[in-house]
Amino acid sequence: MANIKHTLLELKAKLDAGDLTSEGLVREYLDQIDRLNPTIHAFLYVAREEALAQARILDQERAAGTLRGPLHGLPIALKDNMSVEGMQNTCASKFLEGYVAPYDATIVKKLKEAGAVILGKLNMDEFAMGSSTEYSAYGDTKNPWSLDRIPGGSSGGSAAALSAMMAPVTLGTDTGGSVRQPAAFNNLVGLKPTYGRISRYGITAFGSTLDQVGVFARDVRDCALMAGVLSGVDPMDSTTADEPVPDYLAGLTADLSGIRLALPKSFLDGLKEPMKGLLLHTVEEYRALGATVDEIDLTFAHNALAVYYIVASAEASSNLARFDGIRYGRRAENPVSARDLYTRSRSEGFGEEVKRRIMLGTYVLSAGFYDAYYNTALKVRTLIKEELRRVFTQYDAIIGPTTPTGPRRLGERSDNIIDEYLNDLYTVPANIAGVPAIAFPMGFAEAIPMSCQLIGDYFSEPKLFQIAYAYEKAHDHITRYPEVATI
Repeated sequence: MANIKHTLLELKAKLDAGDLTSEGLVREYLDQIDRLNPTIHAFLYVAREEALAQARILDQERAAGTLRGPLHGLPIALKDNMSVEGMQNTCASKFLEGYVAPYDATIVKKLKEAGAVILGKLNMDEFAMGSSTEYSAYGDTKNPWSLDRIPGGSSGGSAAALSAMMAPVTLGTDTGGSVRQPAAFNNLVGLKPTYGRISRYGITAFGSTLDQVGVFARDVRDCALMAGVLSGVDPMDSTTADEPVPDYLAGLTADLSGIRLALPKSFLDGLKEPMKGLLLHTVEEYRALGATVDEIDLTFAHNALAVYYIVASAEASSNLARFDGIRYGRRAENPVSARDLYTRSRSEGFGEEVKRRIMLGTYVLSAGFYDAYYNTALKVRTLIKEELRRVFTQYDAIIGPTTPTGPRRLGERSDNIIDEYLNDLYTVPANIAGVPAIAFPMGFAEAIPMSCQLIGDYFSEPKLFQIAYAYEKAHDHITRYPEVATI
């Protein structure tokens, strides 16, 4: 069982050296899932037999001298909105209960070609709408660092599974921070790449101009390896960028000479302790490591949250229109008319938060309010993009907190839904502009993880890895594990 404490690259070295078999490693993770999933509820589906069978095949190929790619024999777990042929794809919704994907998403094809073993599907907020993983139709996920707290959302199952050593690396999707926020709450590295860097083909859409597949990893090096495997143009996704994919791992250094970071003053306004103190301490440490950090003003970025909830809700209402009780998914019994079929299928199939966002999206797209809300939001979105591009002509990255606070307690929701949405305050600007961002551990407050975020220019992932790696090398935050996962 000691092997599951290792990082992905450490496990790869052990497999390559013959000190470990893929089947043995998969069994260790399955044992950990059996032990902890009843408590943490990170997995919605455990692909036990499929994973063991695939691991045996990969061991035989290795013994015959054949390696498929950089992940040969290494396990991975995926958010339950990513299509894997023959596995469920519920998006944590009753609407898709029983739905089995008939094909592989492009990222799943890439993982299989690289030799990965898929351990199963992970819990999430329904259709990726939420910031806590309390909106799953199959029950909430608990934070391994404090079992009475949320793991973050919407990719909370992905973060909790990795943090509790139930997988060595996991994937999620990030529409407004849904990888970076749960990474922050679970002492992990979380990457939201540039829009178009990784294919979305085979991922159930939430907000089509905002969604990106993201990586959860224990450290920056694992994250860089996975980003390299997943990135690249895809003929099945016209929004992917035909840009060369660098070897993120080979080019990774901790050199901060000449690096310039921008700290927006607005990020500090209203930020409370202990987050503010930890962030300012991190800034001083970056200066000590050789980087320059300047405070800057941002005029439009503070509007990103309002723009996000208009654009994301509008796109969600459009994308979820296909769930009508006719084509696939839940169908109401004994409808008396087509209207009754639509209405009852959607009323019975969707949960509270999904309905809220569909109603908001339908409202802002309606004839009387389109210009006042949706069209205005698109104009402000352009201003935010232009403002960030101006910042990146002078600075390598923007530094700030990943979240305003640490994870709240389960069920401790405010009566005002706006308070819940404010959790996304620092993460949504990257999605609005389509630029990359990375969250990484910056310390603890009363044993709860706290996180720093870097936002960069388009396709600046190598520089973000470099800056985050320099900080990681100077600390031991990533070597700490939640007590519940200790073996």
